[in-house]
Amino acid sequence: MNEPRYAIYFVPPASSALYRFGAGFLGYDCYTGESLGHPPDIGLTASERDELTREPRKYGFHATFKAPFHLLPSFTQADLAAELERFAAIPRTLPVIEPAIRSLARFIAVVAVEPSMALDRLAADSVMAFDRFRRPLTLHEKERRLGACLSERQIENLDRWGYPYVFEDFRFHMTLTGPLDADRRRSILALLQACFDDINGEQSLPIAQLALVRQDARSTPFRVVGQAALTAVRSGS
Repeated sequence: MNEPRYAIYFVPPASSALYRFGAGFLGYDCYTGESLGHPPDIGLTASERDELTREPRKYGFHATFKAPFHLLPSFTQADLAAELERFAAIPRTLPVIEPAIRSLARFIAVVAVEPSMALDRLAADSVMAFDRFRRPLTLHEKERRLGACLSERQIENLDRWGYPYVFEDFRFHMTLTGPLDADRRRSILALLQACFDDINGEQSLPIAQLALVRQDARSTPFRVVGQAALTAVRSGS
């Protein structure tokens, strides 16, 4: 039986050049749930783009703060949306990052150039705040994750939080491609860096909102079903 999964994402504003770039390359808009046509000036054929983005496309252009999970039966989507509003209302130092395109393991992503304590704190708080809604992993779900050569700490994270890459293992990233071999990765990275520099320049990226996203079944893409603006600490507080 198909059951929806939910996650907490950062998704750049739909009107931003960064979002248009990322969603356009992936070929999917997670705000509207619509497929997007092939960008004419990206330097790849439509079939090449589709092959590169097949894996990350269904997730949309995003950074994960609480990884996808099934809800416990005692909770509803409305409960999750209410928790997102409560969480977003807590005053905090809002992260501002410098985005750049980099290789991350075998894939290519938009990452933060420099570490950010505020960003790491927001990610850690998100993991903990939404965990009470999460149904524990099934044995099958856990075995799928264990196939990724996890460290001992990551296995402990998987057991406790349902996802291996949290806390010390968190790294902000917005994925653009699936896994690539080294030669192919270098050529695609150069192409994407040139496109990214044209659209983003040296603009900083405020992490000022979070989105609740939903996937109706494993074969369907995630879509934004709720958003909340984060509350900044007032100056002098």
